[in-house]
Amino acid sequence: MGGVRVVLLGGTSNVGKSTVARAVAGRLGFECLSTDSLARHPGRPWRTPEREVPAHVAEGYAITLIPVDVPTQDNVLGAFTRMGELAVDAVIVIIEIHLLDAGTVTLPPGVHVVIVVDSDAGDRYSVVDTDQADGARRAVHHLLDLGHRTVWHVTGPRTSYAGQRRTQAWRTTLEEAGRPVPAPLHGDWSAESGYAAGLALADEPGCTAVFVSNDQMALGLLRALHERGRVVPDEISVVGFDDIPEAAFFIPPLTTVHQDFAEVGRRCVQRVLVQIRENQTSPPGTDLVPTRLVVRNSTAAPGR
Repeated sequence: MGGVRVVLLGGTSNVGKSTVARAVAGRLGFECLSTDSLARHPGRPWRTPEREVPAHVAEGYAITLIPVDVPTQDNVLGAFTRMGELAVDAVIVIIEIHLLDAGTVTLPPGVHVVIVVDSDAGDRYSVVDTDQADGARRAVHHLLDLGHRTVWHVTGPRTSYAGQRRTQAWRTTLEEAGRPVPAPLHGDWSAESGYAAGLALADEPGCTAVFVSNDQMALGLLRALHERGRVVPDEISVVGFDDIPEAAFFIPPLTTVHQDFAEVGRRCVQRVLVQIRENQTSPPGTDLVPTRLVVRNSTAAPGR
């Protein structure tokens, strides 16, 4: 055993982070469970497939998971205090980067760092993330190509970098196409906030298409539209973001932007292992993983 220890410091407050945490865990050869993922998906065994268990453990990598289920500054500080008690060679951080900005939170010297998901820290760290802007552009172009005059939008939280990037790309794509830009409705990633946005949009006679920043909010929005008698996609088309496993079973099945969380996990593990083996720090920069649009039954030409 080489005595190498990799810490997976995970904020699991949304689907993206918890899924990436599991992907990273699988690549490193152990099962990742957190209180948040168990609470949201009771009874679902997050088992690591045999093909995802490579030789990293045999090569001497000890793995420690420090979950940050409620990503407050105090909890992040506590996680870093715990990490300081370990002989840590590398840390994979899966939390919003603003939680690392306070002067009280510092990385132990000499520790290799890779940051994944919801971060604009590419000028300071090695970052792996989904190409959020590309995914949003794909969603908006799909709806415009179907013939919709414009696309309404339900945002993620204002504190989320991923949400900001999706909203910015939505706005820019409409402006470049010469289309009117409706006022966005603000959500918080939850189905409840999507439901509230759906109630508001159901009363907008000019709304024929909506891009929702994640699938959970799209689920709530679909329910609100159904309750208000607005037929999807005949009257309003809806596109989500994430492509969670349940998206194919929404009513109607949800057109959405697919994030390749497994590839994000593979790339961040690859980066941190190279840093460890070569005993050097990767230069700052962001490695963007492409998205793809999955077209299902929630989108159609307007007024069909």
